[in-house]
Amino acid sequence: MRLFVAVNLPAEVRDAVAAAARPLVAVAPALAWVSPERLHLTVKFLGECAEEAVPALGAALDGVALRHREFGLDLKDVGAFPNFRRPRVVWIGVEHAARLELLQHDVERACEGLGHEVEGRPFRPHLTLARVRAPLPPASAQALARAARAVRFHHEVSVTSIDLMRSTSGAGGSRYDRLHAAPLRAPAEG
Repeated sequence: MRLFVAVNLPAEVRDAVAAAARPLVAVAPALAWVSPERLHLTVKFLGECAEEAVPALGAALDGVALRHREFGLDLKDVGAFPNFRRPRVVWIGVEHAARLELLQHDVERACEGLGHEVEGRPFRPHLTLARVRAPLPPASAQALARAARAVRFHHEVSVTSIDLMRSTSGAGGSRYDRLHAAPLRAPAEG
């Protein structure tokens, strides 16, 4: 099964992201747009794993979650990897947050302890809005870039858990199922 670790978003945040993306969809409808229910922040992609690995992964995530308190993230701005001249992925950004980087680092190390490779690229947190399956003609890429610059999006989200997710491919796109939720510690009171 194909697994990844994610921060899932409340429905109202997913809906706000989808609303912000509508002008982008209007200028580039042929892109593979992510449906609102599938929007998430990937912390660690694990790839193909045996079903027997799920309990150990869940326990490892529980251990990580116990070391971290809930925190807030700011979602803002629209961008593209590698850029809007040659977009492959269109995204909503996540403002730099040291607590997210520490959480991701700890997830990476916990998964490494279970035999999963450490990601070789730097962690660049984002919410994928769309994937570009074929190169866009320059005029289409420029229209998408103009529409992205016009989007004024800023939303705060609370990170309360890290979730082990399964991705299942299907005719209507991938379906994501939560296999395990590892709740972060509540903020200290007082």
